[in-house]
Amino acid sequence: MIRILTADGMEQGAIRTLEDLGYEVVNEHYELPELNEKIKEFDVIVVRSATKIREPLIDEALKSGRLKLIIRGGVGVDNIDVKYAEEKGIAVRNTPNASSASVAELAIGHLFTIARHMHSANVTMRKGEWNKKKYSGIELAGKTLGLIGFGRIAREVALRANALGMKVIYTNRSGHKPENEPNRYVTMEELFKEADFISLHMPKLADKPHLIGKEEIEMMKDGVYLVNTARGGLIDEDALCDALDSGKVSAAAIDVFKEEPTKNERIYTHDRISLTPHIGASTEEAQLRIGEEIVSIIKAFFA
Repeated sequence: MIRILTADGMEQGAIRTLEDLGYEVVNEHYELPELNEKIKEFDVIVVRSATKIREPLIDEALKSGRLKLIIRGGVGVDNIDVKYAEEKGIAVRNTPNASSASVAELAIGHLFTIARHMHSANVTMRKGEWNKKKYSGIELAGKTLGLIGFGRIAREVALRANALGMKVIYTNRSGHKPENEPNRYVTMEELFKEADFISLHMPKLADKPHLIGKEEIEMMKDGVYLVNTARGGLIDEDALCDALDSGKVSAAAIDVFKEEPTKNERIYTHDRISLTPHIGASTEEAQLRIGEEIVSIIKAFFA
């Protein structure tokens, strides 16, 4: 019988479907070093962002020769050493379509939150404070939103931002410009100079620790707003806090962190950062779609 380990949890309906199809599913999270032993017992491992599939773990799986398929329930696969796994004959798949709308909606939600100080007002009102005059915000309509990276999620953000009356510009490291794309492609430097709001939608970088640090922030408009629902570490957290303290950045919203759970006190205590605990894909609808896509991948792989 084919055995599947869902290491970071999976929607229960999808688990039942797999079991009805004759697969054995173990829905359990194991930390290293226990995972080093357990992985030898499975044909498939399904992960989200918590479990990292690195070379040493792949080497352990190879000792039994059983693992055939790694699935990332989500868009990015930067928590998996994909090239190494595939070189060793282990296939790697992901679910790129399932959570795009959910992450895009969270990014838009954060835009509203930081533009209107909702994150701060919610906290101070719970303390019995009535700071109406303090929370004068700005409207999104008419502002320029710069999207860094322009994959599925960014395009979903662009659709929603356009509907709100925002002007959308975008850039990416490849220079790829989709056909019939109504929004304007710009260079990274042009985006930094033009955008009122900047939202990140790209994987981690292999060639440098941060995409946005002190130098990049200095290129931006005074009073810019930053949103990161993509990958932790794309923004230098200390450089961001410095820019918030100086007023160069008006506010920021962060769903992903260099270390999770974050231990950076400057980040989680800063009153001009809207924080969420990596919940971009945490909607009922996204989890259903992710589960359905994982089932389809497994069925096709073992057909």
